[in-house]
Amino acid sequence: MNTKLTLTIEQDVIQKAKDYAKGKNRSLSDIIENYLKSLTKEDNRKKKTKLSPIVQSLKGSFKMPIDFDYKEELRKGLEEKYL
Repeated sequence: MNTKLTLTIEQDVIQKAKDYAKGKNRSLSDIIENYLKSLTKEDNRKKKTKLSPIVQSLKGSFKMPIDFDYKEELRKGLEEKYL
């Protein structure tokens, strides 16, 4: 069931959004509805994700140095493995 919604948005933002929607051959309502769906879907996904008991017990047991560069460590590990 669709319901009408009234929003207060700056006029130039509305015009840019309408132009964007027209360029994508979609309605502005459709774009906004899908955006809101993606926002609420993400929130639900975060709430449903639970850590397993083993992972939960390990959480916080490892403290990394502030200047730790995981990309550099990954590169070193891959170099050692393949070179």
